[in-house]
Amino acid sequence: MGKFNRDYIILMDDIIREGDPILRTVTEPVSIPPTEEDREEMAAMMQFLKNSQDPELSKKYKLRPGVGLSANQIGLNKRMFAALLSDDEGNDREVALFNPKIISHSAAMTYLPESEGCLSVDRAIQGFVPRYEKVQIKAHDAEGKELKLRFKGYDAIVMQHEMDHLNGIMFYDRINKEHPFKLPDGVQISSLY
Repeated sequence: MGKFNRDYIILMDDIIREGDPILRTVTEPVSIPPTEEDREEMAAMMQFLKNSQDPELSKKYKLRPGVGLSANQIGLNKRMFAALLSDDEGNDREVALFNPKIISHSAAMTYLPESEGCLSVDRAIQGFVPRYEKVQIKAHDAEGKELKLRFKGYDAIVMQHEMDHLNGIMFYDRINKEHPFKLPDGVQISSLY
């Protein structure tokens, strides 16, 4: 069993920071169905997101709030990520995907007006990060069952951010280098908020 199991509490010291080669690595697919070790690591990643979004626990453990965490952000060369999203009513939606792949996306794009943040990046980065407004993802769950999921708006942005991690891409790679607040031409794109 690896270090990250169901009982392990992931702290900010466990999060790999920019500059580490694992964040620039295209991660390796996991076996399907996922191994017990893969499932334990995923459970630890999801628990980190829950802890980070809980005001008392995040203060106790000094966690930055996160909505997504990919395996390579804790040093694992594995194609899997966890996301903790909330719906309009504030209900949590746990998304734990093994070997995810974007199979379709909208032509229309969106972006967060305040740019994106990342648990692996300790500095504020200004600029627009163009993302597809809607994505469809094919992946497997912890039991190995194939899933096809659709995401739109903020949730679609989170999915693309985590997919980028699994492909060794950082969110700021998508910001226009010369003009950080310039949006792509010839594309229908609008701010999420």
